[in-house]
Amino acid sequence: MKRFNQYFNDWLYGKEGYYSNYKEIGKDGDFYTSVSTSSFFGGTIAKKIVNSIEEGFLDKNTTILEIGAHHGYLLADVIQFIYTLKPELLSTLNFAIVERFENLQIQQKKYINESFGDVIKLKHYNDIKEVKLDSAYILANEIFDAFDCDLVYTNSENTLQYAKVENHKINFVDCKDNNIINHCKKYGITKGEVALSYKDFVNTICQNFKTFEFLTFDYGDRYPRNDFSARVYEKHNVFPIFEEDLDLESLYKKSDITYDVHFNYLSDLFNNNKIKSLKFNTQLKALVEFGILELLEILKANVDEKTYLRETQKVKILLEPTGMGDRFKILNVRK
Repeated sequence: MKRFNQYFNDWLYGKEGYYSNYKEIGKDGDFYTSVSTSSFFGGTIAKKIVNSIEEGFLDKNTTILEIGAHHGYLLADVIQFIYTLKPELLSTLNFAIVERFENLQIQQKKYINESFGDVIKLKHYNDIKEVKLDSAYILANEIFDAFDCDLVYTNSENTLQYAKVENHKINFVDCKDNNIINHCKKYGITKGEVALSYKDFVNTICQNFKTFEFLTFDYGDRYPRNDFSARVYEKHNVFPIFEEDLDLESLYKKSDITYDVHFNYLSDLFNNNKIKSLKFNTQLKALVEFGILELLEILKANVDEKTYLRETQKVKILLEPTGMGDRFKILNVRK
C-alpha cells in the first residue's frame, strides 16, 4: 500500500508514466489547454515579457525559461510574437526549457529548430535545481496541477485521514504526518488535496535566480474548496476520482490525472522567501491587462477580415468568463 502522492507521481512520471511519452493536446488528445486554443496566448505573454524588459525590470539578455514545455508550442509562440513586437531582442535573449524526459527534449529541440532554424539557440535542463541565472522570465503553464498531492478527509469523529492506494483502490487511514496536519489546520482544510511538493520548487526558484519574473497559469483558486477536485481526463471526458465504479486500473498511466491548485498556499511560499511582489488574477483579466486586445488590433490592421475573425473567435475561448477565462487563474511573481 502506498500513499496517494506516490501513486499520483508514478501515474504521471514513473516508468511508462503518462508524461514520459509525447501526448497530443487538443482535439486529438485528452484535453485542451490555452496553448492549443490560440497562439495569442503565447503572444500575450511575449508582450508582457517585452514590457518587462522595456520598463527595465529585466535585462535585454535575460533568459526566457519554460518549465514543462510539452511539444514546445508555447515557447515558439512567445518567440514568434517577440519577433513581431521587438525583433532586435532575439539577438540578445536566451531561451531554455526544464524538461526531465529526454525524448521530449528531442521533440522540443526539433520543433524549435523547424520553426526558427539556427536563429534560436535552445538550452535544456533536466531539473530546475540545475538552473542558476542572474535574470530570467520563468513561464510555467499548468505545471502545479501535475505536482504530486495527498488526498485528505476528516471523518465523522473529526479525525484527519489521508489516502493510501492498494491495487488501484483508494482507502483512508488516520494521518500521522504532522506536516499535513499543520497545513490543514493553517488553511482550514477538512477535505481535498494537499500539495506540499510545491515548497521545494518555489524555494529553489527563489534561491537560484537573482532577478526573475515568474508567471504561472492553472486551474484552481485562492482558497481550498473543501471538496475533492482530483479528476482524470481521457479523450475529453472528465472522471472525478471518486466517481462510482471508476476503474482506476484501466486509466492508470494512460490518461491525465490532475486537481485544482491552491493559490494562497503557493503565494505564501513566495512570501516566505521575502518576496512581496505577487499578483493573483483570472486568466481573463491577466490577458487583457497584458495586452491581448492590442495584439488583436495589430492583427486587424495587417490581415484580411476572414483571418481576423477566425483568430478573434479563438481568443474569445481564452477569455470566456464562464470557461477558460475564469476557470484558469494566474500568479505573477517578481523578485
